Amino acid sequence: MEKSHIVEALGEEGLRLPALLNEALAANDRAKYLFTVLQVAQGHAEHPGGPPPELRAERDAAGLAAAGFDEAAAAAMKVGEERYFMPGVERLCARLRAEVDAMLAPLQASGEDAAGFEGRRERLAAQPWCDADDCITAAQVAALTSGGAASGDTVHRLVMDVHKALNALQARIASEIIDGAHAYGLTGGDRALVAAFMRGVNRTAGLKFDHPGLGTTATRSGAKLVVQNDIGTTEAHVLVVHVEEARVTLTYTDVHMQRLMFFQGLFDKWHVEWEDTLSRTDRSMEEGVYHLCIGSYSAASAAELEEYLAFLGSRLVFLIDWNRARKRLRLLLPRKDAMELLKWAADNDFGHMAFLRAGGEQMIFDSLQFVSRAPASFGARLDDVLGHAAAVSFMRYVVRTCAQGLAGGRPEGLIRDEVRAELVNYFRTAQESVLDVAAEHAAFALEIASGIRDALVNAGGPAAGEEIARNARRAKAWEHRADELVNEARAQARHSERAQSYRDLIEVADDVVDELEEAAFHLALVPSDGKGEAMFAALRPLAALAVESVQEYLKAVETARTLHRGSPREDTQDFLEAIHRIMTLERRSDEIHRAAKGLVPLQAGAYGSLFGFIECARNLESATDALMHTALHLRDAVLGELVVQ
Repeated sequence: MEKSHIVEALGEEGLRLPALLNEALAANDRAKYLFTVLQVAQGHAEHPGGPPPELRAERDAAGLAAAGFDEAAAAAMKVGEERYFMPGVERLCARLRAEVDAMLAPLQASGEDAAGFEGRRERLAAQPWCDADDCITAAQVAALTSGGAASGDTVHRLVMDVHKALNALQARIASEIIDGAHAYGLTGGDRALVAAFMRGVNRTAGLKFDHPGLGTTATRSGAKLVVQNDIGTTEAHVLVVHVEEARVTLTYTDVHMQRLMFFQGLFDKWHVEWEDTLSRTDRSMEEGVYHLCIGSYSAASAAELEEYLAFLGSRLVFLIDWNRARKRLRLLLPRKDAMELLKWAADNDFGHMAFLRAGGEQMIFDSLQFVSRAPASFGARLDDVLGHAAAVSFMRYVVRTCAQGLAGGRPEGLIRDEVRAELVNYFRTAQESVLDVAAEHAAFALEIASGIRDALVNAGGPAAGEEIARNARRAKAWEHRADELVNEARAQARHSERAQSYRDLIEVADDVVDELEEAAFHLALVPSDGKGEAMFAALRPLAALAVESVQEYLKAVETARTLHRGSPREDTQDFLEAIHRIMTLERRSDEIHRAAKGLVPLQAGAYGSLFGFIECARNLESATDALMHTALHLRDAVLGELVVQ
């Protein structure tokens, strides 16, 4: 009804409106290109040492074939204080005036309120836009190109405001609506292409929920079908698509370079040819800069062309509020992982808006506080709490659950409870991971203890000294790898109250490894001739007890990995019996160590020949003593966890 009313009011003049509007939108592109030429020329004149500016991509996007203005920018030079010589700048300013007039024409023809725009144009034209002899001042460049409100009214500000009015007029006079796209002046083949693009837009548009954006207009301009999508609410965030035969050229502008690169990354499976990204200064934009990229794709068939347009349309929703999501995720994950999560969410059509609506990072922090029973440390990320792989896996679950849950109409409170319940499983997994590390750590202790025992079996033989020395070197290497496991356990259990007790367990158990490695070292100092035979004989039972103690500890750790409330009583009994067996072995080791010390006064020779024996015996007894303390720590941790569950 509104469209019919406008057509009736326009009369014969209204028949020209679609053509005028097409030309006005094209003039807008050309005007923006001319602004860019002026800014780039000024920058080149101020800093002439750099490479000559390259403006071909922007010129092509504006639909201009001649490169005369590009050359003017490259030849610009400073000729005075804030004054520049730019070959052809007078012609450029005249062309800019013509483009502004072309933009105003459809507003005048439609009966829109163009008087305000015309008055602004007259006021701006009252001052010279450039000087004679192809010179222009910095103040004149600013009066033409500045977009910031603080600069007062400028030609660029006028062009932006007129462009908004043109977009509104275009939506009102659209001769047809194709799946939500306002379209006019299309040919028969255009409609299928617009429908393909809108098929993609509509397939994923629900992922933005009630956020504004994704408004689409389509028209024909000469040999090209032109499709424009406003994406979101940011002024410089626009996608323009030109389709000419089987070739699609998209021009994408954004104030965030990272989002622009993210957008390009969404086309990994398509052979899109991207030209170099251009950055342009505009004080009206965030941080005064916006970025532009141009990508081209050539389809092999009509079906492939529609498929590509549908894919292109389906990706736009993942750009809305993308930067806000990136900042929120950076509080939870490292930068690279946050970016990869956003890419994964887009590739799988989950998106990030549902995560933001459900509470974002605060939902995760609240869940962490509930599950760990302690506030998360200031500045701690999720990977600090769960470990890198678990944090990434959990956040994928969160993004997927939020998207599927909100799309399915589930309450946000229920979704947050599901996230909290899943986090409990990840905390339990973190605890189990630390126990896995504890088992691996205990295995190194067993290797060292077994090496000492085996070396003592053959001690006194012809090659005993070499074997004992080789065993000492192996023990040192194993001790170093055990230290790395301690650090790994610390990382996995960080900020997890339940897992910290198991981390502490490994730190206590590391004393066992240290004592056993010292025993292997000191054993190499025991004389390997006949004088040491009595010493070797005294050390053998100590080494055998150390091996048996470590075996019982490893058995207890392996049992603890599967214990939970409701486990069979036999499993709990096996666990406790292993703990008490270690305590019994420690007492026997203490008795044998005292007997070994009684051997010292009976040995002839200097103290130096006895030092290795004395220290090795002490290390072996200290290892079994440390094992007892470690076992008791494990018992308390496991029984405490069973009570909590």
